[in-house]
Amino acid sequence: MKVWIKLAIGATLGLLLGFLLPADNSAFVTSAEWLNHFAINIGRYAVAPMLFFSISIAAHELRQEGGLWGLLFRAVLFIAISAAIAISGGILAIILFPPARIPIIHDEQIEAISLSLADNIMEIFPSNMFQALVSDGVYLLPVCVFAFFLGMGLSYDKHTMKPVVSLIDALSRVFYHIASFFSEILGVIIIALSAYWAFRYRAIVQTDFQSLIVLLTIVSGVLSFIVFPLLLYIVKNKPRPWAALYSATSSALASFFSGDIIFSLPVVFRHTKESLGVRRRANAVAIPLFAVFGRAGSAMVAAMSLILIIKSYSSLGISVIDIFSIGIQAFGISFLLARHPGDGAYTALAVLCAAYGQGFEAGYLILKPVAFHLIAIGTFLDVMIMNFGVYIVAKSSDLQEDKPIKQFI
Repeated sequence: MKVWIKLAIGATLGLLLGFLLPADNSAFVTSAEWLNHFAINIGRYAVAPMLFFSISIAAHELRQEGGLWGLLFRAVLFIAISAAIAISGGILAIILFPPARIPIIHDEQIEAISLSLADNIMEIFPSNMFQALVSDGVYLLPVCVFAFFLGMGLSYDKHTMKPVVSLIDALSRVFYHIASFFSEILGVIIIALSAYWAFRYRAIVQTDFQSLIVLLTIVSGVLSFIVFPLLLYIVKNKPRPWAALYSATSSALASFFSGDIIFSLPVVFRHTKESLGVRRRANAVAIPLFAVFGRAGSAMVAAMSLILIIKSYSSLGISVIDIFSIGIQAFGISFLLARHPGDGAYTALAVLCAAYGQGFEAGYLILKPVAFHLIAIGTFLDVMIMNFGVYIVAKSSDLQEDKPIKQFI
């Protein structure tokens, strides 16, 4: 059975449970919340070791071939372009099609949400390099940096390093297959995720937030199914946008119901490699870059949400200069959400509110009831952009080979 079919069946069963079971029963809700966290931990379980060994061997192989810096440049360029397209498109949509005003929620407690840039930068280079390998697995950038330097170091003496290279290559394949196993059982795991999503959605289905949710859904859909597939035509070698869309189905389901980009990585790795034919050395370098720095979807959701908050509660409205400023800030924030794999959109919104000021420092609390849905839509778009971005980067680097759709996993 195809992976996406397993995920679709599991998601459907979870939604049925979430909508049919009594939402006012605290035991059900508590159990669903616990199962949700447990399921996300399972999905994340094998990601860090897979990334570490895969990045190391990929950096070594690409350096030997002379294609490392070209691939990195293409990946970073697409990350920047996709962020500009998504954020500007989202802002334009909310200006042209403004949703209904959102209700006032009286919440005096301001949560401590920030990007903690100084601490994050410090953690990239701990005093002991091996500390990067014993983190909680949420902040992947230190692991990626360590793996990159290890891969670069493998090239200094080919004869001496040959056994080490073979070992790292083997471990990369071992952990890839371990992560593949977890991607195979996501059809069961996603039942808990979709059930908990349904529990929370039931609480907001009759609220005034629906127009915002509908607009965010339409914008993310247009970007995912029309705009970014069309970008495939900028590369050569017969791009296949519908094949890329089909291969992204599993990733889309996993990312939306988990709201966690790390949880989605095993599925993304498998589909880009086994369905789209992206070679391991391109996958292992491009996917971590997108996971760490390519959070355009989350930033877009945050920018659109802040503009709606301001338009709803400011008698003066919002100026063109403010809109431009929000767009620029959201663009910058999209590169800084590595520490927030499971709450990117809401964290970005909190940071944007603090930066905007003018009495809106706590404006993100207004959208707290729908934070889970903002995160889901943002992560969904992040992962869809990742799928197309990795495909484009690999194809333009001649590190991809087309496969028949019937062979897709």
